[in-house]
Amino acid sequence: MTWPRPGYIVSTLHINPTDYCILIMAAASDVKVLGMWSCPYVNRAQLALCIKSIEYEFIEENTLKKSDMLLKHNPVHKKIPVLIHGDKSVCESCIIVEYIADAFDTGPRILPSDAYDRALARFWAAYIDDKWYPLVKVLRQSGDKEERKSLVQKLFEGLILLEEAFIGCSKGMAYFGGDSIGYLDIILGSCLACLRVTEKVVGVELMDPTKAPQLAK
Repeated sequence: MTWPRPGYIVSTLHINPTDYCILIMAAASDVKVLGMWSCPYVNRAQLALCIKSIEYEFIEENTLKKSDMLLKHNPVHKKIPVLIHGDKSVCESCIIVEYIADAFDTGPRILPSDAYDRALARFWAAYIDDKWYPLVKVLRQSGDKEERKSLVQKLFEGLILLEEAFIGCSKGMAYFGGDSIGYLDIILGSCLACLRVTEKVVGVELMDPTKAPQLAK
């Protein structure tokens, strides 16, 4: 698939409850995403918008030379992604996904309806972002054999915890969100491309089905 060029609209065509087709159209939209196509945190915003069938304009950013638009809409952290909805700006990927879940009534529910289930989803999202996924980048960049071995072990330990979380949150269904893609599916799913790259670089299967069979499936 060719990712959209700056200034183009990404539209979702609903095929069935779990499949979406990306269409590129030159048009105007009051929803914009500032980011890089390869950034997993940006991909979260894109996934959430696709699930909600919301058209949006994708504007590619160069993080080495930040645009005036990025600095205007995220003056605190000066980072991608940024969601622009009309005259409002929303920053930080998890917050963006939650905003999309709350702001748009179309499409399936992203956040659980139950308050405790929402709290659990937010807890595990924070664990992924703060504890587990950062180890993937460190592993990919490490050249020390013993350090890599230690990092892989920590990732496997975290994977087992996420397997337990998946079993609890999914309630025997196919996704963290139950019978449809939900909040945690977006948060963890956006990391999988970089996880696969790291597997190739390091030569180890991180999403090991022998350690986390349900999650790997």
